[in-house]
Amino acid sequence: MSTPSSGPSSGPGPSGKNGLRTLKYVDAIAEALAQEMELDPSVFLFGLDVDDHKAIQGSTRGLLQRFGAERVFTTPLSEDAMTGVAIGAAMAGMRPVHVHIRMDFLMLCMNQLVNIAAKARYMYGGQVKVPMVVRSMIGKSWGQGAQHSQGLHSMFMHVPGLKVVAPSNAHDVKGCLIAAIRDDNPVIFVEHRLLYGTEANVPEEPYVQEFGKARVARKGKDITLVGISNMLVECLRAAELLHEAGIEAEVIDPISLVPLDFATILASASRTGRLLVVDNAWTNCGASAEILARTAESADRAILMRRMGFAPTTCPTSPPLEALFYPNPATIATQARRMIEPKAPEWDPNSERAKLAYQTQFRGPF
Repeated sequence: MSTPSSGPSSGPGPSGKNGLRTLKYVDAIAEALAQEMELDPSVFLFGLDVDDHKAIQGSTRGLLQRFGAERVFTTPLSEDAMTGVAIGAAMAGMRPVHVHIRMDFLMLCMNQLVNIAAKARYMYGGQVKVPMVVRSMIGKSWGQGAQHSQGLHSMFMHVPGLKVVAPSNAHDVKGCLIAAIRDDNPVIFVEHRLLYGTEANVPEEPYVQEFGKARVARKGKDITLVGISNMLVECLRAAELLHEAGIEAEVIDPISLVPLDFATILASASRTGRLLVVDNAWTNCGASAEILARTAESADRAILMRRMGFAPTTCPTSPPLEALFYPNPATIATQARRMIEPKAPEWDPNSERAKLAYQTQFRGPF
């Protein structure tokens, strides 16, 4: 099976042991879509500009040519109506993958997602299934600011009937997308745009990354860092900085937010005695708040807990303001060290080592 290219990329590296080869996050999305569309004729892809020459940053490249305009097609700027089409198609036995480009645009179809897609299976006593995937990007890019940079995943975590996944690397994004397409429930699929160029080892054959199974990306004994989506990458960078300061951080990737593998997080935090959750969103009523609340309710010992995320203001467009708005490896490492050594002198991690993932290539925890 051919692997769609992501444009400037030279494509996947040569296959190695067990069919693994290095693949970009964006190419892993395209490969998952191609493989599932090949296996199941009920799978189709639609959304604004999925057939454009830029192919949603390359994530849909080659699919129109391969599967035709009946299964890969663009839509009008009508998120509410088109989400209704996706829901109806799913109820009728199809498996739509609906691309909304930005998560911000999901605000235009909240009634369809929250009151219909999420509730139909329950309201009809299990006689109706809604096997649809809602793809949307989150995160900063080139100063897109207030209405194009938001991480709104916690809004969907609040609603029974919706699954929410936020894979942080190419390996998991392929497995999660295949699992989402095969799932009989609506899945909100969160893709951070700064992850698109990152690479990991990815099997050639189709595989499923099971929801509700977190990964311990790095072992440590002093503090537990939980990084959501792209913040997993930044937590791993922070862990490197902490290691240089003599602190060993354990880093956990939740992968899916609903269902959430809370047991893995709790076991780690109970062992280290400290928990720092870092999110690509505001902390108020967010995913980080939910994880800390569950920890407070469930822990058998006292655990020092903190959370980090967007500053409590609207997403800025200016790079200097962005530097203050978003967590980065240096601020994460500084907060973690403060939790472990509250009386230690101020610490200024190496600025070059603390660059964000999109500024320096990162190959993931594989």
